[in-house]
Amino acid sequence: MKGEVLKRLFRAVASDDSQAIQNMLSVVVEEERKSGHTNLADQLETILRKKISQAKSRNSLLEQSQDTPAALLEKVTSKVSNARALTLLSSKHRFNHPFIVTIPRENLRHHMILSDAVETRFRRIEREYAARDRLAHHGLRYRQKILLYGSPGCGKTMGAERIAWNTGLTLVKVRFDAMVSSYLGETATNLREVFETAAASPCLLFIDECDALAKSREDGQEVGEIKRVVNTFLQLLDEYEVSNGLLVAATNLTKFLDEAVWRRFDDSIEVPKPTEPEIKTILKQTLSSVEVGSIDWNLIVQKMINFSAAQVVRAAQDAAKRAILDREELVIQEHLEESIQDVLASHV
Repeated sequence: MKGEVLKRLFRAVASDDSQAIQNMLSVVVEEERKSGHTNLADQLETILRKKISQAKSRNSLLEQSQDTPAALLEKVTSKVSNARALTLLSSKHRFNHPFIVTIPRENLRHHMILSDAVETRFRRIEREYAARDRLAHHGLRYRQKILLYGSPGCGKTMGAERIAWNTGLTLVKVRFDAMVSSYLGETATNLREVFETAAASPCLLFIDECDALAKSREDGQEVGEIKRVVNTFLQLLDEYEVSNGLLVAATNLTKFLDEAVWRRFDDSIEVPKPTEPEIKTILKQTLSSVEVGSIDWNLIVQKMINFSAAQVVRAAQDAAKRAILDREELVIQEHLEESIQDVLASHV
C-alpha cells in the first residue's frame, strides 16, 4: 500500500467519519488489485461488503418504525429488484450460456512443475496481466491471446487453470459438443456468440483442442463449412477485444493448424514432457500425502522417461492406492513399478 493512501486512511479513522473510512477502504482494495494482489483484494472487498451490508441492515431497522405501509412496500420491491441485479453480476450468471461452462475457482489446479524457461514464460503472462494498467499508461498492451501446445497430457489445460488462478480470472471453457452444429453456417454463428459473451466481462476464455476450429484451409479433404469456421475463428481472434481478460487456446496437433493462426496470438508456449528432475519432483509432490518407504528414485525415473506429466501423476496416484488397498503403511518400490507397468500397458 502506498504511503499517501495509508496516511489518508489513518486520517479518516481519526476523524471517526464512517463514510470517509468506507471510501478509503475501497481505495485500498483498488490499490491492492492494481498491484496484482488479486486474491487479497477479493478478500478485502468481501469483508468490506459484509460490513456495509450489516450497517445498512441496522439503519433499515431504525427507519422501519417511521415508514408508512406504502413506503415499506416500495422498499421491499426495490430490494428484490436490486437482489436480481446483483445476481446477474455473479460469475455463474454472467457466463450462463449453453456453449460455455464456468470452472469453479476451487476446482482449478495451479501447482505445476515446469522447466525454468517455461515457468518464466508463464510468469511473464501473469506479471503483464497484473501490471496491465501501468503498461497501458505507456501505450503498451499485455499479452492477451496465448496458444499452448504440446503432446497429450503435458499440462496445457492445467496451464490455463494455473493462469486463471494466479490472475484471479473466472475460467470459462468452450463446450464444443454444444457449439458444433451440423447445420450450414450455424457453427460459425455459435462461435461468434461465445466470443461476444466472453468479451462482455473479465474472464479467461479457454479453447481446448482449438485445432477443431483452426484446421489448415489448404487441406483438400476438408469441406467448405470447415473452411468457413476457420475464417470466422481467425476474424474473431483479430477482432477480439477482451475486457481486462485473457484468451488461452490449446492444441496437440500443431501440424494441422492453419498457418495464419499462429500470428493471431500474442505468445505461443510449448509445454514439453517433464525432464528427469521434473519427473522426480512430480512423483514426490503427488505422494506427499502418504508415507513413502525406501525407493530407488533414479531407477523409477529411468522407467518413466518420455512419460507425460499426466502419466507420472497417474502412476504415483495408482501406487498410493495400491498401498492403501493392500493395507500397507507406506508406498514402496514394488507399488511404483507395478503402477508404471500398468500405465505403459494402457498406452500401447
